[in-house]
Amino acid sequence: MKKILLLSDTHGFIDEKIKSYVTQADEVWHAGDIGKTSILDELQALKPVRAVYGNIDSHQIRQQAPEVLSFTTEGVQVLMIHIAGYPGRYNSRVKQLIELEQPKLFVCGHSHILKVMQDKKYGHLHMNPGAAGISGFHKIRTLLRFTLQKGEIKNLEAIELGLRGALSNAVNGAD
Repeated sequence: MKKILLLSDTHGFIDEKIKSYVTQADEVWHAGDIGKTSILDELQALKPVRAVYGNIDSHQIRQQAPEVLSFTTEGVQVLMIHIAGYPGRYNSRVKQLIELEQPKLFVCGHSHILKVMQDKKYGHLHMNPGAAGISGFHKIRTLLRFTLQKGEIKNLEAIELGLRGALSNAVNGAD
């Protein structure tokens, strides 16, 4: 059994609340828009990390994280990319990747909208953890956690980390 913490769109921000969930996981997966190499360093200091780069990520991050990750863990085939769309609305490149890799679990980020849904056409579970950072249009910071065991995805939880705006104001010194 492996406990997974899935986050995306940190945009260079990590706080103690995120780290507290990291310490409870066996692995951390980051679905892109990491923002700073220090975010990867902080996460990797706590737990093993699998990450893809996003559209805002620098060439330094792109040297540490690929655009696409395809791997099998605990009997679950996983495909991860930052920009993808969602079931019924994948971009053409993502459709090709899905057809080639045939994942049981498809992970993406980018939209800042938490979404978990079964893709009936391709037969996988689609996960987008929303945005854990404080940059963007989302109102609530979110992430997902779940376990993988013997080819199954179990114990899925959507976690709200609080309002983006309140934290953003506190970090920037506004009242």
